[in-house]
Amino acid sequence: MKQTTLTRRDFLRHTSLAIAGVGMAPAIAAQTTGRVVGPNEEIRFAVVGFRGQGGGHIKSLQSLREKGVKVRITALCDVDREVLDGGVKVFKDQGEEVKGYTDIRELLQDANVDALSIATPNHWHALGTIWAVQAGKDVYVEKPVSHNVWEGRQMVKAARQHGRIVQTGTQSRSSREGIATAVEWVRAGNLGKILAARGLCYKRRDTIGKVDGPQPIPPGIDYDLWCGPAPKDP
Repeated sequence: MKQTTLTRRDFLRHTSLAIAGVGMAPAIAAQTTGRVVGPNEEIRFAVVGFRGQGGGHIKSLQSLREKGVKVRITALCDVDREVLDGGVKVFKDQGEEVKGYTDIRELLQDANVDALSIATPNHWHALGTIWAVQAGKDVYVEKPVSHNVWEGRQMVKAARQHGRIVQTGTQSRSSREGIATAVEWVRAGNLGKILAARGLCYKRRDTIGKVDGPQPIPPGIDYDLWCGPAPKDP
């Protein structure tokens, strides 16, 4: 059956399915406040950071819309002006208008945004999420959710305090059909007593280069915003 209406909670659940390619991602916070999206209304989304994983978020959200889910990307945010302008132009060439922001704080003031997809570098995940829920937005945030456990607890606290939905996708943890079955098989004693476990992942990564010292900041990048809550080191 072609689904054309869904609640905000169901939307974020389906979004996590599309973005992460997994089963339901764990949800934090239950009750929403602020603008209540009815079953016949579009949920207006902003993607924050889209040179890498965020580009996949854009494609997934567009795919949901093509399937009849009422979602629309209304804003993009990136500290790299070249990336940002390029993303806005792609939408314009497709006959759609999105606003472009380099500063997430300005984006969060946009009343035409209901939810954020955050795919920034890791050090921005916690603060970006907390600011977003404080501004009345729901959030899908990439993994790792936070730099440490304390940050993660502040995210949960903020989401509950402001009544927002926050979700993340962690593929292996969310795979109910595959991983969960294997875990139960191991717990049943089929491998005997487990003394040690090792996980390996081999992926080709392009070189980031070898340099002798600090490098100039590429033009068009707001380096202060890129560092955000992290130390502003060279």
